[in-house]
Amino acid sequence: MGTSEDNVLHFMSTKLPQEIENLIKEGEFRKARNELKSLLPSSHGSTRRRIEFELDRLERWYYQYPYSLEEALGELKKRIPDITTEDILSLIREGCIDYKTIEGEIRIFQRFVPNLFWLCPKLKERAIPERDEQMERSKKALRDRVFKTMEVGRLRKGHLLPLKYRIRATVTVKPHIVPKDAKLRIWIPLPRRCDMHPEVNVLDSSHEPYISGESYPQRTAYFEVTASEEGTEVWIEYEVLSRSFYVDLKPSEVEYEVNTQDGMGERIPHIMFTDRLRHLAFSIVEGEDNPLMKARKIWDWIIDNVIYTYVHDYALFDNISEFVALKRRGDCGIQAILFITLLRIVGIPAKWQSGWYANPVKPGMHDWAQFYIEPYGWLYADPSFGHPRDGQDWRRDFYFGNIEGFRLAFNSEISYRFDPPKEHFRSDPVDSQRGEVEWDGGNLYYNDWDFSLQILDVKSVRTINPLE
Repeated sequence: MGTSEDNVLHFMSTKLPQEIENLIKEGEFRKARNELKSLLPSSHGSTRRRIEFELDRLERWYYQYPYSLEEALGELKKRIPDITTEDILSLIREGCIDYKTIEGEIRIFQRFVPNLFWLCPKLKERAIPERDEQMERSKKALRDRVFKTMEVGRLRKGHLLPLKYRIRATVTVKPHIVPKDAKLRIWIPLPRRCDMHPEVNVLDSSHEPYISGESYPQRTAYFEVTASEEGTEVWIEYEVLSRSFYVDLKPSEVEYEVNTQDGMGERIPHIMFTDRLRHLAFSIVEGEDNPLMKARKIWDWIIDNVIYTYVHDYALFDNISEFVALKRRGDCGIQAILFITLLRIVGIPAKWQSGWYANPVKPGMHDWAQFYIEPYGWLYADPSFGHPRDGQDWRRDFYFGNIEGFRLAFNSEISYRFDPPKEHFRSDPVDSQRGEVEWDGGNLYYNDWDFSLQILDVKSVRTINPLE
């Protein structure tokens, strides 16, 4: 399950009193806060940490659900001019709009507009059409890269087509967030050395960093700097070699013996073998013995049954895999965690991989997974990219086992302790994609600072193989 030393969410095994859980579920945050605070003086160890975390989480709901009904109406009118308050209430009842009742008031999720069109696509007929030319170019770049990977991969299996990226990652703490001359502690994610990234080299930085080991499960560059009244900027530049991967998977070649100890077991609280998840996993693979076909059946179930949507902070979930199995919706990380959990339940090693989708046209934060099948070893799986869309049926097969190499992989585990450890709760205690900031007064949440990742340069690297 991960030790308390390496799992920053180990205390989530401690349950809150049921009456407090009920208050939170009903949105009675003031009462819940008072009850939690009353328990602190007599609480110790994991119990105290669990209570402190819940107090922290209560504040995050307001940030994640910022809109009143009137404000949400104004946001939605930008896409659907004739929308009404009555329409929004109806869409809430239909499950098309994410909301949270807080102190008796309906509050709407900050990214409800794109979710609305994914959950209830018929509404697109009423919406002002949007055309994102950058997105179209990004899709073409991805398709070209995938098809080149498949073309070369049919002749030479394994990691292929290396790209050398030059990246600048920057964290900027806004002015007047902390007192002048306060010490800021800043962690910026850094790619791990792995099969995908055989080379990672730091080139320059704004301040001297401490860099965790090259294969550390959630790798970072750590900075200690003095805050400025005008705002404080920290940056690091690095080069990383990123490779695609392709193999023609054949069930007849599969060996049933597992030759790795990695990627098995539970990890509190998001990879747990609950009764619901065990029943789901075994019902999906019922009658199948071949490990590759088991993995494929679980993959197909997720592709066919889970809709892509944005979700609120991972910190606000008690159990991510349970959520997506029940709600059948979620973003890239949500889907990857479910895939990992279901595979582990049926005895197939699976692990996390995350960082950025480094498409040179339009990069963005992203999560995916790996799974282990003999004789191939560790394969890649990206459920959210595996959904066929816009007629791109190749996605379903390619992203089961393969990867295109437009990636920066910072992490190989969820909820792993930073090196050096963070003293206060992380803004994202599950993943690590844009960094973390704190000072002696506590954690600084995302609204207190900005993160940017710039692809300064990317080029193909020649190899001795003429096919590449």
